[in-house]
Amino acid sequence: METRRLSLLVELSRLGSMRAVADATGATTSTVSQQLAVLAKEMGAALIEPDGRRVRLTPAGRRLAEHAVTILAAVETARLDLAPGAEPNGTLRVAGFSTAIRVHLLPLIAELARTVPRLRILVREHEPAEALRLLAADETDLALTYDYDLAPADHDPAVHATALWTAPWGLGVPAHAEVPERADTLEVFARFAPHDWIVNSRNTADETVIRTLASMAGFTPRITHQADSLDLVQGMITAGLGVGLLPLGTRTFPEVRLVPLSGPPVTLRAHALAHPGRLDWPPLALVTGLLAGRAQDPEETV
Repeated sequence: METRRLSLLVELSRLGSMRAVADATGATTSTVSQQLAVLAKEMGAALIEPDGRRVRLTPAGRRLAEHAVTILAAVETARLDLAPGAEPNGTLRVAGFSTAIRVHLLPLIAELARTVPRLRILVREHEPAEALRLLAADETDLALTYDYDLAPADHDPAVHATALWTAPWGLGVPAHAEVPERADTLEVFARFAPHDWIVNSRNTADETVIRTLASMAGFTPRITHQADSLDLVQGMITAGLGVGLLPLGTRTFPEVRLVPLSGPPVTLRAHALAHPGRLDWPPLALVTGLLAGRAQDPEETV
């Protein structure tokens, strides 16, 4: 059932003649008549009947016209509600990695709860590959992901990526470990070649970085442990289980030393991904824009 036909029926109930409806809508009388005939066929009921040289609505036609007023008003409300520039409202589903949620998204949610109360944000913590699968399955509206400059992600061209923030990473080692002063990345890696290495349990990007740099430093890393939580990585380093990548600027445990990596550096890059056709949807546009703006001067980037 097309809303245009319902609109013609409402106009007929208001104006009383096919010609008047045609004049008001810019259509021909024949077109108005044909469209109302199609509507009657769809409804399975006669909607108009002869009234001398004119027509009038049948009881079924009058009843449908009453419903049509409500339907058309609801459609217009929905159009205004979803139009670009409308006040954001509804539910936005976000899937992303824990740091993006904790450091960047949660403060926004608290702020938006005060300023945009009709907007609800549902949060799911996922590593990049998991978040992208949810986006592809239309189980989330916005995916917050990351990669490294030494392990760039190959983003699906069917999704739109917005660059957010970057963050330098270093190597977490035991606090008592000796590291040559002013050592570059490859020298640092070579120093810890005999150690076990700790990598992420749900994403392979940091393992790719470690294997790449280790290869450049002339050895194959012995990767033995996996942990998704950065605190758990530090706990493993404290327990003597190995060394692993950690973001610079993070608060380290007393037993952990964070060694900067330069030449080449290791840089994490955060992204916000969404389907291109939804970028103008007010809730998505608002949150993506705020995240991008926040990334210009983040309180933390780890």
